[in-house]
Amino acid sequence: MPIKGAKGIISYDAMETIRNTNEWLGATARAMSSYPAFALIPNPAFKLMSAWGHVTERSFARMVTKPDWEIPAIAGEDGQDHIVYIEPQIKRPFGDLIHFRVARRAPQPRKVLLIAPMSGHYATLMRSTVTSLLPDCEVYVTDWHNARDIPVSEGKFDIEDYTKYLVDFIKHLGPETNVIAVCQPAPLALAATAILAEEDPAAQPRTLTLIGGPVDPDAAATEVTDFGNRVTMGELEHLVIQSVGFKYRGAGRMVYPGLAQLSSFIAMNAETHARAFMNKIFNDARGTGSEGDKHNRFYDEYLAVMDMTAEFYLSTVERIFKNLEIAENRFEVDGKRVDISRITNVAVMTVEGTNDDISAPGQCVAALDLCSGVPDDRKKQHLEPGAGHYGIFAGKSWRLNIRPLVLDFIDEHMTPTGSAAPRKRRSPGGAAADCGVSDSISESGKIAV
Repeated sequence: MPIKGAKGIISYDAMETIRNTNEWLGATARAMSSYPAFALIPNPAFKLMSAWGHVTERSFARMVTKPDWEIPAIAGEDGQDHIVYIEPQIKRPFGDLIHFRVARRAPQPRKVLLIAPMSGHYATLMRSTVTSLLPDCEVYVTDWHNARDIPVSEGKFDIEDYTKYLVDFIKHLGPETNVIAVCQPAPLALAATAILAEEDPAAQPRTLTLIGGPVDPDAAATEVTDFGNRVTMGELEHLVIQSVGFKYRGAGRMVYPGLAQLSSFIAMNAETHARAFMNKIFNDARGTGSEGDKHNRFYDEYLAVMDMTAEFYLSTVERIFKNLEIAENRFEVDGKRVDISRITNVAVMTVEGTNDDISAPGQCVAALDLCSGVPDDRKKQHLEPGAGHYGIFAGKSWRLNIRPLVLDFIDEHMTPTGSAAPRKRRSPGGAAADCGVSDSISESGKIAV
């Protein structure tokens, strides 16, 4: 083990060195080609070199920077713009529960906990999802931390710890909470709800919406499930697990590096990404590009990656994908079995996209059969035609079709008999759309969440 650990440190620092070197090369090319004297030479090579340097420097710099939420102000019915403040509700070593408080607005009756995935990107990947829900909901989000910044002294963090975090977050928000879990956390959100159903029924969420998650990975094969079945756990640990280098607070922690995850993301659709970067370089050289164009808005988020703890990554692959512990209702937390059939009072909805190549149709809807204790009239499923993975929670399909269905589902099951119903939901509008970016990610980004 010490030999492997030392080898991992070299590999981690080697990747960071490569990233840092490319950032420096980009900055150097941009600076050199921008000398005023070169303007006297009518050669387009200097403009191309400057554009290449600018795009390269920006791209590699983004890989180690956590994006800001940048949530726009919410337009109120009184005509005022209401500023959105991000306030931590619970702070933990591996992730926080944050609240998007809309200033000078009464609390909304719909309380939504949006469980963001821990799969290589920050929770800010769901920025447009949050923005689309804010006009009609009180929105809370799980904001997971980058493992490279968490000291080894904080201990481990695997899928059991992740599930216990979710249990604590839901308990904190109370029984009127409506949980929406996107992709990777879908099976663990199901498990957390089952734990509450058995140990603290009064704290269960009102509704549980699972979007594109691998509840039963064997229900439909994808490139992700094929890889999980093809590689042994020993091979996986040897190939991808590394020790955080000396540059970060988590030095020595075993992680699945974000840069390794990013390389696999890009490799899945390398031709599309190469074309996008070439187009951006030529546009900047012609003077038709800008800092806020669609390319930068997309890749500023797409390239910002975070490390996952080794135990979380490996336990996810082994227990969710290989051993099918959730799919076969055999999942355990702290040695105690989590019985999903104990869920009886929570309304459950699943959402899938026909073109989802990360979590294919069939994987998420399997949750409804596992929830055998939930009456059929409290179950709902939706299959969105033509939607890819990202589109079902942040793209055009989410904005136009899925978001209204989810809010209607919440309204149908949220309000006890005799109490006031939530006010009529509004269109998310232009601020929430982020249109071109979300739609292009759906087709070309193939972000695995």
